[in-house]
Amino acid sequence: MTDRTDRIREEKIRCDACPVMCYIAPGKVGACDRYGNEDGRIVRCDPLTILDRRVQAGGEVRPFLKSEWDGQIVGNDDVFVSGVGSGTTYPDYKPAPFIVSREVDGADFVTVVTEAIFSYCGVKVKIDTDRHLGEEATTVRCEGEAIGHVTTSEYGSQMLSLGGVEHLTGGTKPEGRVTCDALLRLCNREAVELAIDGGASVIVQAGQAPIVDGHREERMRVGCGSATIGMFAAQWHGLVDEVVVVDDHITGVVSEHQAGKVLDWPDTGIRIKGRRSTPGRYFQVAQPGRGWGGTDIEDPLTILNPWLAKKGARPGLTLLMVSTTGEQWGYYVLDDDLVPQPAPLPEALKPSVDLIAENCEPALCSVLFAAGAGGSLRSGVTRNPVKLTRSVHAADTRVTCGGAPAYIWPGGGITLMVDVTGMPEGSFGYVPTPALVAPLEFTLRRADYRTLGGHDAAVRSIADILEHGGEYGTDVRAVGPPGARGE
Repeated sequence: MTDRTDRIREEKIRCDACPVMCYIAPGKVGACDRYGNEDGRIVRCDPLTILDRRVQAGGEVRPFLKSEWDGQIVGNDDVFVSGVGSGTTYPDYKPAPFIVSREVDGADFVTVVTEAIFSYCGVKVKIDTDRHLGEEATTVRCEGEAIGHVTTSEYGSQMLSLGGVEHLTGGTKPEGRVTCDALLRLCNREAVELAIDGGASVIVQAGQAPIVDGHREERMRVGCGSATIGMFAAQWHGLVDEVVVVDDHITGVVSEHQAGKVLDWPDTGIRIKGRRSTPGRYFQVAQPGRGWGGTDIEDPLTILNPWLAKKGARPGLTLLMVSTTGEQWGYYVLDDDLVPQPAPLPEALKPSVDLIAENCEPALCSVLFAAGAGGSLRSGVTRNPVKLTRSVHAADTRVTCGGAPAYIWPGGGITLMVDVTGMPEGSFGYVPTPALVAPLEFTLRRADYRTLGGHDAAVRSIADILEHGGEYGTDVRAVGPPGARGE
């Protein structure tokens, strides 16, 4: 029997890359799956990623040390060291993992590279569809947990606001865990299924078409009903007596619309249910839904009141009703009682319906990462953090995420927003506080960096970084040590 005192005790070491401060055993990784204990030293498990813009337009992502390198050290703007895989500034009194000096058009610039830990973060999701997903301000859930809400819809798109500090840390532990996981997958361009209270189930994936209640959306509407009338009235003139474009927001009627009046379109005696806005434009013709033009109707004739003979209605009058995507259409002829009866669509009208569909853009999901890059992470850039904020707002400092340009909101702090499809794959990580980890780069002139009180002594050249790696080991290098290539 072996005495317990004879057992070799594994020496765990503490990782200080985030506030969780995991104790990691040899050969194991921390709770984030991003840092591990290798031979008694904390190492970054994923390689630093650089962008090589010499290879092709738009740049190529090269994992640092996991791709063949030609050995040429380029010091200008062709090579960009991103924050992906760089490591964090935590604890934030120390300089960022990489502060890179590079020459751009003859000027000396500095790029401060880090992976930022964001508790104040979320995503704005734009879903190109007319189909009603849920009422504004309705809760959005993932795996049963509330992770956001439906926000104000935009032209042809439904919008969701997901995440944020209240869901990440202000609710229950399961809510925070599910929110963090959903945000991570969305930002890394993975598919996530969301359920909207009282509304639809939708599968969202950045750069892909949304799937609403099992139906894959194909088109984004060409415009509202009124806009569609304005664009295509001339295509219908002389081929049909009346056209109604059904839309949840503004349903258009060509004979009343200004576009029709300019074409001397005669009155037809048509009467539309709903609230009239201006001539030929109607609000609230039906409730929002997943039917025609984002309404809840399956039969478009239900939005019509009886026709008026004294206003131009007559037997034999023809009517085209069409949705804003051209996916639904119907052709009708008034009978002797002035009731529309279905009829085959004339060949002469088919091109106009096809033209609506042709002018619709593909339905896509867009995921924009939004976060507040304030707080102590700025200490990794400068000893005087507020100067960095002022420099960003003055556009003296350019902010990117994984090399993708970030939009900076006006006002206080550094609130940024970036399209995740412009970033390298797998750019995002997490820490189980819970919070997301995202690449962040600040680029400015070397002279301005010194003025900010930047960590000038920590500035390194691209050549040095490629050859010697960073804080988490020299094994992750793009250029081998002397002799590795027969030197």
